[in-house]
Amino acid sequence: MTELLFQTDAYMQNFTAVVTAQVDGGVLLDRTAFYPGGGGQPYDIGSLSVGDQVWAVSKVGKVGGEMVHFVVGELPAVGSTVTGELDWTRRYQLMRTHTAMHILCGVIFRDYGAQVTGGNMDPLQGRMDFEFETMRQELVAEIEAAINREVAAAHPVLVKILPRAEAFQIPDLIRTKINLLPEGINEIRTVEIEGLDLQADGGTHVANTREVGHIRVADYKSKGKINKRIYVELEV
Repeated sequence: MTELLFQTDAYMQNFTAVVTAQVDGGVLLDRTAFYPGGGGQPYDIGSLSVGDQVWAVSKVGKVGGEMVHFVVGELPAVGSTVTGELDWTRRYQLMRTHTAMHILCGVIFRDYGAQVTGGNMDPLQGRMDFEFETMRQELVAEIEAAINREVAAAHPVLVKILPRAEAFQIPDLIRTKINLLPEGINEIRTVEIEGLDLQADGGTHVANTREVGHIRVADYKSKGKINKRIYVELEV
């Protein structure tokens, strides 16, 4: 099993690891700071290197339960020690965006009791669907003002890994309409925006809401009778 360094240190930009296996187009490592994608957050890209030889990491993802780092060119040898380096500009933008989505989710759940029905993100922009029957410009303006107040409040963002039984004692741990956590997962990673939001989540986040910067609600659309989509954008 690959040790997932990003789960406890989202700010790790580079690391060393040992190549444990080669697969079609990529390698397995004994440890990694690359995020493989999931929960709406895209996978990381970057590079692996041994001395002067560098491989571009074009994708990271789960294949057959294993985390594969897909690289360009001849694969690094099994047993070699590589240095991994993330495309940090892109990763940090995704961290800010993911935390912005949690702020949006937390505000809407707190103020309107609406659950999330879907979502996705790219660097500095994302969209999230909620169980709203109606959506109007005045409501969107209220939401935008509220989420930016929470950004300015500089809430700490805390990550914990809890036993499943303990985690599910937390009220409203799952904010999505469908519980996406399989029964076989014994430990649950939680992300808390102190004073605002606490959810099960596997992605990467900034350490404080002030790092997110100003959030703009760029658009909103109806995606069904009780399904409304909100689009957000962040400043560079």
